[in-house]
Amino acid sequence: MVDEALAVQLREWRRHLHSHPELSTDEQATAAFVAERLAALGIPFAEGVGGHGVVATLTRPGSDRSVALRADMDALPIPEETNLPYASTRPGVMHACGHDGHTASLLGAAALLLRDPDWRGTVRLVFQPAEEGGGGARAMLADGLLERFPFERIFAFHNWPGLEAGTVMLHRGPVMAAGQRFTITLIGKAGHAALPHLAKDPMVAAAHLLLALQSIVSRNVSPLEAAVVTVGMLEAGNAPNQIPETATMRGTFRTYRKDLHLMIGETIRRIGEGVAATFDMTADVSMTTMGTATINTETEAALAAEAGAAAGLTVRRDLPPSMTGEDFAWYLQQRPGALAWIGNGPNTDGRDLHSPHYDFNDAILPAAATWLAATARAALAG
Repeated sequence: MVDEALAVQLREWRRHLHSHPELSTDEQATAAFVAERLAALGIPFAEGVGGHGVVATLTRPGSDRSVALRADMDALPIPEETNLPYASTRPGVMHACGHDGHTASLLGAAALLLRDPDWRGTVRLVFQPAEEGGGGARAMLADGLLERFPFERIFAFHNWPGLEAGTVMLHRGPVMAAGQRFTITLIGKAGHAALPHLAKDPMVAAAHLLLALQSIVSRNVSPLEAAVVTVGMLEAGNAPNQIPETATMRGTFRTYRKDLHLMIGETIRRIGEGVAATFDMTADVSMTTMGTATINTETEAALAAEAGAAAGLTVRRDLPPSMTGEDFAWYLQQRPGALAWIGNGPNTDGRDLHSPHYDFNDAILPAAATWLAATARAALAG
């Protein structure tokens, strides 16, 4: 159980991390902070796993069972607009997704497990870098996570604005979608804004392309399937009286099924090149590595739900999955496990994930730490 002293400590840790955010692959100070806290707790750990990853190990004799608990550490390139006393001290960077709270909660779970004599086996505490598109999970796996720090099952949580504070949600099957990013650069011919007939305007082609991309889901995907294509950036031009040489758009698409994902990617490429050809231009279409959907395994999701209920937490199993993405999915490709949502409370005043007004709710830190520790104990006993 999280007592008042530990609750205060968790809040202090979380707010320190919030004030000092670091982007994906740059989490050196964050990893050092985690290492310092682990050392103070007397928990052995390894640093530099898959970049700035930290893996700690708690072992009690009497069982060869093992389980991993994971938290992500990186922040986002978003200017903070909360005006909180512990707001980000780094311009343009903030913890807009709650990874500061995830990290503090896992440290809290470590403290709870240390206090509890009634478990046996091995618990791995995985503090992961670069979740926000930086490939942190794959980097840790490539660096021998499973071979160097073996475990049978793995669990994690993501805070969820809009869900009642402290409520634990465990999905049966899909939790979050497979994501992939794309970039399309339309290459035309620059010219004077007053002489458009002598140029090839990529802005006009980009306008047509933006609309055409929105037809992919509505006209190529069954209404019974879930998929989304979004263009989030459009860059072109440096002067109001010039037709630019190029126009570049960047976006993302999300699905739960691999075959559907591949079809959408191929369609984005075909439409991009086709629209460019229509306007006598060329298109450079590139995509990042395809992600994978986060899909809970049935037994582990049930175990995690039962552990939360046994610990006195409110547990739900009725919410639909989200089209957001999580690279926790890569661990679930290798080991059974489950990702929970833990309610962050109302998402009023724009305090949703990836918002400049977002803030992790300190009141849910005890519930998150409790759920992590309880799930680890249940996995070792089960």
